[in-house]
Amino acid sequence: MTRRKGADVIAQSLIDERIPYVFGICGHGNVGMLDALYERGDEIKLISPRHEQIAGHMADAYFRVAHRPVATLTSCGPGSANLPMSLACAQADSSAFLAITANVPTSQWNRAPFQEAYQHYQADFPSVVRPFVKRSFQPSRVDMLPTALRQSMNLMTTGRPGPVNLDVPYNVFQEEDDVADTGPVPQRSVTRTGADAAVVEDITRLLLDAERPLLFIGHGVTLSEASTELTALVDRLEVPVVMSPNGMGTLDMTHELSLGFIGRNGTYAANQAGRRCDVLLTLGARFDDRSSSSWVPGYSWNMPPTKLVQVDIDPAELGRNYQPHIGVAADVRTVLRQLLGELERSEQVAVARARSGKWRQDIAGWRREWEEHIAPAFTDESSPMRPERVVKAVQDVMPEDGILVCDSGQHHNWFMQFWKARRPQQMLNTWGYSAMGFGVSGVLGAKLARPESPAVAVVGDGGFTMTPSVLATAVEYDIPAVWVVWNNYAWGAIRDLQHGSFGGREIGTSFLRGGEPYNPDFAALARSYGVGGIRVSKPGELSAALEEAIAANRPFVIDAEVDGHVPPTSVGTWELPPLPRPEPKFGAPWQP
Repeated sequence: MTRRKGADVIAQSLIDERIPYVFGICGHGNVGMLDALYERGDEIKLISPRHEQIAGHMADAYFRVAHRPVATLTSCGPGSANLPMSLACAQADSSAFLAITANVPTSQWNRAPFQEAYQHYQADFPSVVRPFVKRSFQPSRVDMLPTALRQSMNLMTTGRPGPVNLDVPYNVFQEEDDVADTGPVPQRSVTRTGADAAVVEDITRLLLDAERPLLFIGHGVTLSEASTELTALVDRLEVPVVMSPNGMGTLDMTHELSLGFIGRNGTYAANQAGRRCDVLLTLGARFDDRSSSSWVPGYSWNMPPTKLVQVDIDPAELGRNYQPHIGVAADVRTVLRQLLGELERSEQVAVARARSGKWRQDIAGWRREWEEHIAPAFTDESSPMRPERVVKAVQDVMPEDGILVCDSGQHHNWFMQFWKARRPQQMLNTWGYSAMGFGVSGVLGAKLARPESPAVAVVGDGGFTMTPSVLATAVEYDIPAVWVVWNNYAWGAIRDLQHGSFGGREIGTSFLRGGEPYNPDFAALARSYGVGGIRVSKPGELSAALEEAIAANRPFVIDAEVDGHVPPTSVGTWELPPLPRPEPKFGAPWQP
């Protein structure tokens, strides 16, 4: 037993858990924890951005790239109240970090001291974040910290990952108690649950007997690190694949059987395959409204008659939106290995591949139709740039190991539709909660997680102006991230919605001054921070600027003028009742 301050107990636990960073913002409530981090600065590094939301998005993106959590540190009251946006973003996309928040001293609970939330319960910040974390712990004594920390570390990364909150009263950072010396934490074992053998046989039989089999992959494949097994299954059965954005890259998207994203702004071949498949094996995907055309039959899916096999680590996702023919609560990689083992023993694989040959021919035809439709835009040299040309320029320049971090906005629709991720954990999206600021801020965490890889954020002009202080953090800590600002002078995605559903009327969505488009000069803004800055309006200029930015190996902003009046080509739908749902602009829904 050693007598230690609470803050020292927390710092030691973070170090023992091999957590390399704390992304933290100072405040009177957490000065005791800051002092402990000062003492251990050679073992764990504090990085202090200029806003708490930024800290949370950095931690979220770090986990998505490294699959190891880091911690955030915020003060009581407003400091921690800035964190729920990034906690919600991480929770919705199954990403983990430890959010250490400060609170008022226990001796002052329920007396309304400075920055206490006390309306319904004393020191009630945990209720603020309750919807967005797997668990909130509030140890009120130093001797409670070791248990809360151990449980927090275990909970974050087991099962479906997610953020955990450790809410620490001011005095607990500073007070001392006798705490056991546990030493370094052993490597945590990961339990990878599988499916019952009989169920694996049933799934295998369904796949082998299918005439039109299809795989739908989501973030669960990424988190399970099952890219190798997924690719082996695709090649073994020659089964096509559609995906949600957080699953992109787990199968190299240049693979001939990768059909891309499914949903309103997906590809034509992906939606055609979803509408017509007879057996669908879904791996770690949620069937959210955007990848399911709001669950309207005929647009992206038809279940039934399609037989759904759904595998997910979270039992709550099984049957949430479609009743599975077979539902399996298990680890995706384990189930894939089980299926591969079963297929190795089967003598029907060649027969099954022959049976689905016509299906692959149909898919190839749909792919050709789609590529012929979209091809002209990818050679358009107009200025401001067409959105397709921006995607192409980034795709052409980005090296294979580069990390793309997308923010929420109109630009994300285009990257979902056309981006081809080559590897897992290299296309990061704010998908479930769609938080503006994730891409702007998260690129810093992504670069810290994999310093050897270029990290490029594509962000909207609206989203970038929410958290531009990321540039100061990049300079202070020498983080050579690149931002491509999609400058279309609007909240473009919402302006498109207004135009489509309200007769062309718009209000509050275009950025105007005296009736003319207005934005700051983002390149000049970047230079004022000490960041490289270039403004471009032509496709060739963008390619050259991005090459320069990546080669510079310093923080860099590219202000890219994009035509904001070119809406994405929808191939599904997205329904917002009671507004009438829009019909696809290419292709047509199919009713069974």
